[in-house]
Amino acid sequence: MAVAVDACEVAIANFKQYLAQERGLSVSVQGDYTRFAHQFLRERFGRGSVQFSTLSATNVTEFVRRHAHKCSARTAQHIVGSLRAFLRYLRYQGEITTDLAACVPRVANWSHSALPRFLQPGQVQQVLDHCDRGSAVGLRNYAILLLLARLGLRACEIVAMTLDDIDWEAAHLMVRGKGGQRAQMPLPAEVGRAIAVYLRRGRPSCASRRLFIREHAPRVGFANSAAVSTLVQRALADAGVDSPHTGAYVFRHSLATEMLRQGASLGEIGQLLRHAHPDTTQIYAKVDVRALRPLALRWPGGGR
Repeated sequence: MAVAVDACEVAIANFKQYLAQERGLSVSVQGDYTRFAHQFLRERFGRGSVQFSTLSATNVTEFVRRHAHKCSARTAQHIVGSLRAFLRYLRYQGEITTDLAACVPRVANWSHSALPRFLQPGQVQQVLDHCDRGSAVGLRNYAILLLLARLGLRACEIVAMTLDDIDWEAAHLMVRGKGGQRAQMPLPAEVGRAIAVYLRRGRPSCASRRLFIREHAPRVGFANSAAVSTLVQRALADAGVDSPHTGAYVFRHSLATEMLRQGASLGEIGQLLRHAHPDTTQIYAKVDVRALRPLALRWPGGGR
């Protein structure tokens, strides 16, 4: 019996091969590009035949209009960037003759225009307390959540961690940051104990040197940051924490915000979060209400 070929899946597989072989992009970047390209094709053609020649500027702009307003400015930029890359690829392959990439709308992303996304006081501990530490997966997730909550690590840094990154005697942790940078960070006792318990009782035996291993076969590390963000989303739901922001970054922002409440300076926060530029840390000044109150102008006709 012949197996039906999904034209959309074939098109995306070819696009992914192009990104790997022609552009030399990493697996994680390939995943980001193909994710939105796949969504675009699926919404336009469904599971039927894919006729690239029928794509129009209207299809492009309507797709962006439908999805960009539902997400953060950064994610919206990922959407339009992925769409432009895919449409340029189609023109390069001769599948379309019109430069549809030029029709992709731009997404505004003004610096420091939004408030940092953080959990309210007590909610971080609520998530940690509700983590099931009676199973191997629960032990793994608890250790990951502590790394996010106590050290403010990024999801990609969690994914990249290996067994060799921990210096148990010196209580240090080597973190592979953005842009290939490495930083040595102190390993708090609470975090170290959680990792040690996971290694003794939760981590499956396997050849991989990655610190955190997938729940199901193959026994390897996480494929990308999305796995950590999904883990965080489930942990928030299990703890009954209702937050509009459910990605891994919410713990990083929550740590910075709590440090500010406890009297830490922006410089100290930037040092812990390993910000390359001081301007990156300035966004947290927006949540320091006590420092901002003297700067507020009196409302005309208001109380005296």
